[in-house]
Amino acid sequence: MSAEKYKDSAAVFRAFSDVKRIHIIGMLRRGERCACEILAELEISQPTLSHHMKILCDSGIVLPRKDGKWTHYSISPEGVRHAGNLLKELTDKDA
Repeated sequence: MSAEKYKDSAAVFRAFSDVKRIHIIGMLRRGERCACEILAELEISQPTLSHHMKILCDSGIVLPRKDGKWTHYSISPEGVRHAGNLLKELTDKDA
């Protein structure tokens, strides 16, 4: 595995390494959510949400969509497949 692939893997798995980010992913499983809805449910500050969403979006697991002043977020099926493939590749002894 190349250094770039390790870096990509770390970014993806970082998305899953925080309780709040796992909670956000759980919320998004039910469908697209506005940042305002996520803020209200998690009871966190806007800067804290922005930090978590940047990590989730940078990982490719979550997709943003701007709508006026708000951003709506959804799970990326392609990003989820990529994360699954990375996990398999990292843990498959025959790979």
